[in-house]
Amino acid sequence: MIKKKIPSFQPHPNSKLQLPWNALQVGTLIFPLMPAFGAVSIGFAILVTLAFDYKTIIHRPRNWGFGIFSLLLIITTALAHDKISALEGLFNFLPYILLFCASDALIQTPGQLRHLARILVITSIPVVIIGLGQMFLGWTTPETWQNIFGWVIAPGGNPPGRMASSFMYANTLAGYLIITFILAFGLWLEEFGKKGKRQLSISQPLILLSLAVILNFVGLILTNSRNAWAIAIFVAIVYAAYQGWYILVAGVASIATTIILAAFAPKPIAEIFRKVVPTFFWARLNDQMFPDRPIALMRKTQWDFAWNMAQQRPFTGWGLRNFTLLYQEKMHIWLGHPHNFFLMLSAETGIPTTILFISLITWILIAGLQLLRSPQSLEKQDRLIFFSYLLVIIAWVLFNTADVSLFDLRLNALSWLLLGAVSGVIYRCDRLQKLT
Repeated sequence: MIKKKIPSFQPHPNSKLQLPWNALQVGTLIFPLMPAFGAVSIGFAILVTLAFDYKTIIHRPRNWGFGIFSLLLIITTALAHDKISALEGLFNFLPYILLFCASDALIQTPGQLRHLARILVITSIPVVIIGLGQMFLGWTTPETWQNIFGWVIAPGGNPPGRMASSFMYANTLAGYLIITFILAFGLWLEEFGKKGKRQLSISQPLILLSLAVILNFVGLILTNSRNAWAIAIFVAIVYAAYQGWYILVAGVASIATTIILAAFAPKPIAEIFRKVVPTFFWARLNDQMFPDRPIALMRKTQWDFAWNMAQQRPFTGWGLRNFTLLYQEKMHIWLGHPHNFFLMLSAETGIPTTILFISLITWILIAGLQLLRSPQSLEKQDRLIFFSYLLVIIAWVLFNTADVSLFDLRLNALSWLLLGAVSGVIYRCDRLQKLT
């Protein structure tokens, strides 16, 4: 039982890839808390995989698709409004596309998906505990801490009142916790299903996973991210529907509807629901918690500006990271991104490049759903973990329609890693199905 709880090195189905698989496991485990050391380990895994299995990598169509996408990014950089900023922006894409290609070859089985999920979930527990200390105990760190670990804790959160933990900003932590919450929930459902079938007492793995689900959910609430709240509710409904728990679907939908009515219904109706819904939720949703927000910081203003940029240069865009420069010139305020990845990509690289990127993500999702529906492709016990990974990709898309996860090293790397992991399992399962 102990071996099931604590991640250890898992054998790789291809012995020549055991070394990079070990390095990836170590890197993933320490990445959220020691990003520099984790990045070195994951980078080593990428390079070794590219060297050992390059023939497989260069023959896969999806890798060719991302190769074309990379070429288009380089072309738009050469034509950018500010070429230096665009060149810097390339480093938010090209290394991570290599991570996708490497993980696409390195991760081949649902068992690897499950093992990777356990690693991510276990590491999320100290991340949330640090966040709770930040919010309720005033935890902080000396400045020299950043030189060692790459992050510092701002007592009370960043921005104040919103949990950020070991991440730079609350929204970034929210993006990370969405990933780990989904995986924790999926693993919990797996373990709960085993308990139900065997009629056993509560197992230690189930206790640990229950703790992880609760902590991740509490962390999501304390990030005060409306985007993350909506996705968490969506995830709960989808999981309940997948399990056939329709009473729970109705219950979660009723709670969500009650909160929405408290926030947005006409005042006489809203007042009724506000008697049961805490102000913390409805005032955050309708922005009454921050009534004096400048127009330039409103998402609609940012989205309109980004779309206007895309319309002015629909084919080549203005160049990566050029949104910030142009927005500052117009609005006289610095803003890192327009809180919508797809609008930002359209504005900075052009509409055709964005369509190609969306098509590649859609390709992976459709292929994954087809694999999930094929009774010969996946073992019954592997369907839930694979479904969880597909749900992570869908959640990533939803999160990036109201935010941008690109600029955080850890969040960006994990997104590409999990995307590549799903693609790799799809390739192997499809190949095995054709052989049979």
